[in-house]
Amino acid sequence: MDYNRLIGGAAGQGMDTLAAILERVLKRKGFEIFTIRDYMSRVRGGHNFIQVRFGQKALNSHRDNLDGIIALNEETVRIHRERLSEEGFVICDKEIQFEDKRVLSLPLKETAKSIGNVKAMGSTALGVLFKLFGMDDSLVEDVLNLTFEREDIAKQNFMAITKGFELVESKYESIPLKDQGKILINGNQAIALGALAAGCKFYSAYPMTPSTSIMNYLATKMDEAEIVVEQAEDEIAAINMAIGASYAGVRAMTGTSGGGFALKVEAVGLSGMQEIPLVIAEIQRPGPTTGLPTRTEQADLRFVVSCAPGEFPKMVIALRNPEDAFYQTVRAFNLADKYQMPVILLGDQYLADYTTTTAPFDFGKVEINRYLSNEAYTGDKEYRRYEITENGISPRIIPGKVPGKVVLVDSDEHDESGHITESAEVRVKMNDKRMRKLEQLKTELLEPEFIGGEEFDTLLLAWGSLYGPVKEAVDQLNSSSTKRFAALVFGDIWPLPQKLLTEKAKNAKKIINIEQNATGQLAALIMEETGIKCSRNILKYDGRPISAQEIYTKLKGGM
Repeated sequence: MDYNRLIGGAAGQGMDTLAAILERVLKRKGFEIFTIRDYMSRVRGGHNFIQVRFGQKALNSHRDNLDGIIALNEETVRIHRERLSEEGFVICDKEIQFEDKRVLSLPLKETAKSIGNVKAMGSTALGVLFKLFGMDDSLVEDVLNLTFEREDIAKQNFMAITKGFELVESKYESIPLKDQGKILINGNQAIALGALAAGCKFYSAYPMTPSTSIMNYLATKMDEAEIVVEQAEDEIAAINMAIGASYAGVRAMTGTSGGGFALKVEAVGLSGMQEIPLVIAEIQRPGPTTGLPTRTEQADLRFVVSCAPGEFPKMVIALRNPEDAFYQTVRAFNLADKYQMPVILLGDQYLADYTTTTAPFDFGKVEINRYLSNEAYTGDKEYRRYEITENGISPRIIPGKVPGKVVLVDSDEHDESGHITESAEVRVKMNDKRMRKLEQLKTELLEPEFIGGEEFDTLLLAWGSLYGPVKEAVDQLNSSSTKRFAALVFGDIWPLPQKLLTEKAKNAKKIINIEQNATGQLAALIMEETGIKCSRNILKYDGRPISAQEIYTKLKGGM
């Protein structure tokens, strides 16, 4: 059993703060949480809402139907009432009137005014919610002190919540649980923490929703983690700064969304030609151009895989959930250093912004290897930056760290020492050297995660943030249907790992691809790389995340 509450209103009405308070209280009560945010690209006005789903078992996705609404304006009731269960409720101000027994029109604004802060109306509504479910205020005061920097504001909101307790009687049974010691985190925070754990010391970016919160989080840790965070004047400057920092010897990263990545692609090629390690976070939103700045989509896959002119080694890792985002970010830095190439972390707005409870990250599992050759080149030994080797990986030293050794790099084709060349023979040798890295990289690829039992009829394919909705849908389908379902959800996506895919595809009667784009980009990539063809696509590209319920309904209807 789980619950799904919606907080809705206009931008500027404090929904993020209310959701943060609710999440923290629920987490301390021991609930598992999965929260999504739907917001417009404006500072004030428009209809925004946040859905907080919570229960006793781990939650991997949001769901669409609601059993409770806190409405800060009339529009919220009008838009979302149809999704509300018959046993559900709406908490709103008495000025909002609907002929619906589920609507509790209460003096929220009037109560907030009585304590001297009308903006605390939402906290009064939270108090009503807590009282309905028989929850006391023992955890609330501490949470408010963490939420608000000013003590007087925290006290006013606590008063508003306690006043809200007085407006109703308890109606539902409170579930006694204990805090499980989990953390509450979103995808972009997990990426940022992964970067810090990996020893990233330079992050540069130009603000672009939904990637900006990576930069914002890292900026709050500049002194504590001794990291330089630079808000560049544009996307091109941001990636070139990161390349320069990496050349100088520090682990560096940049982040953006699709439109910003379009500006970065020449420099991605520069990283490939100069063989300079670089980690790039590309957090997708719907395009083309500005598109829907605050919405979600998975339409940049083929673009990212084929970005930049020419052929050079690169890796693309699609992030599946916050836990995966943390560990894969650490791995991305190690792979970038080992293969001296760009590694692209592919996320999206859904993963960037949803918050969920997860086990604390294990920093003991974090290993850092810089793969440097500084010590090997002391003395008279000749150093050639692009020395031709069997595996294509040339020795890398840090400029200025080895006396008398010059680290010469260039964006033109070059010889082993880094000098520009137009020799056809050297060109072939250097290009082959770079591309040989891919053969070793393929031995380190992680296979997609397999969900379900070994006996199945239908195999679902997905990637990245669809991990949660697909996992939940498979569980629901297998518990309610004689048809057997399984899924492969890709994390490493370029180069494409093929072993498990080929093995499972042979046993499937149907292969169904699920993506948040209009053209089925994963299915096309798989067909191109393996010849495996999907029977059907389930595609969504309206900017809103697909839920496990939607996947379940479409698959049940198509059986």
